[in-house]
Amino acid sequence: MNEQESHPSFIKTPQQLITLVLLAFVVPIIGIVMLVQLVVHRPHADPAALRPEAVAARIAPLGKVEFGVPGGAAAAARGGEEVVKAACAACHMTGAAGAPKIGDKAAWAPLIKQGLARLTADATKGVKAMPPRGGLEDAPGFEIELVRAIIFMANQSGGSLKEPAPKK
Repeated sequence: MNEQESHPSFIKTPQQLITLVLLAFVVPIIGIVMLVQLVVHRPHADPAALRPEAVAARIAPLGKVEFGVPGGAAAAARGGEEVVKAACAACHMTGAAGAPKIGDKAAWAPLIKQGLARLTADATKGVKAMPPRGGLEDAPGFEIELVRAIIFMANQSGGSLKEPAPKK
């Protein structure tokens, strides 16, 4: 055995030699092209993001505290339907704890005959299982919301109550 045979090469044919030489040039070139693409086409910032309005919007505080004339919240009080959905519907839609169901004309008729003032007074102090103020929080404008909710429920149940004029 001579020395050449003791260290065999993995290239056995001229085709393998040509393939290896081509790959030795092509693979680094592909790597260089990919690196150039990465550097040249990197993501850029949106030019509109640098406008003063966009910057101000990004650094603006999350909330505001405003001091104003008391009763400002009363003007922005929710409507009757909103209040009913938020606070009253749990009992008045299902009839839970003996609450008259919205739309039940027979159950609401005697209550509507008592008048809006009486309904409001009862709802304010609480009746049977109903909590005081109908479960509404004691915040500015809750009286208006309570009256609107009573009017909405009564009118849905055969009444024709009118919302009182706002007090000045």
